Amino acid sequence: MNRKIILLTALFAMNSAMAEEINGCAIRSGTLCVEMNLQNANLQDADLARASFLQSNLSGANLQGAKLVNANLHLVNLTGANLKDAVLDEADLKNATVVDAKLNNAHLNGARLKSADLTRSDLTSAQLKGANLSGANLTMTRFRDAQLQRADLSGTVMTNADFRGANMKGVKLDNATLKGADLRGAVLDEIDFYKVNTVGCLGCPTLNQPIQEVVK
Repeated sequence: MNRKIILLTALFAMNSAMAEEINGCAIRSGTLCVEMNLQNANLQDADLARASFLQSNLSGANLQGAKLVNANLHLVNLTGANLKDAVLDEADLKNATVVDAKLNNAHLNGARLKSADLTRSDLTSAQLKGANLSGANLTMTRFRDAQLQRADLSGTVMTNADFRGANMKGVKLDNATLKGADLRGAVLDEIDFYKVNTVGCLGCPTLNQPIQEVVK
């Protein structure tokens, strides 16, 4: 009887271990899954804090509610991924492809998204305080009601992006492009629009003057 119990326990543990591995990638915090194919993987609510997915394919993956604090997602493909409510604070997403992704209510405070491609992604109500999006492609990206205080958007392309109702206090916009963007209702305190391309921008200050001069 005892042997049967031990055997059943061992089998249960083995099955549990197998369930926590996808295509050779162990799904746990701190895991190392470099250049892995995790396309369409179901990682909902997974604890992947400090994990490394360098150059991995996570396109179409379900990462809703996943914890990716301090995760290495450099050069990762997240095209079409579901990252709603995910926590990516301080994560490294430099040069990542995040096209058509769902990031509603996601936390990306202090995240590094330098030169990332977030074309057409939805970051409605997302938290991006102090995030570095310099040089990123934010064409047609949605930031409605997002929190972007002190974020770095230097050199960023934001053509036709939607920032309605967003808090952009203190955002850096050096040499950025806001052509056709919508900033109506956004908080624009402490922003310098000098040398920013604002052609066709709704809610942007006119004449390329600093916001402080416009409100006087």
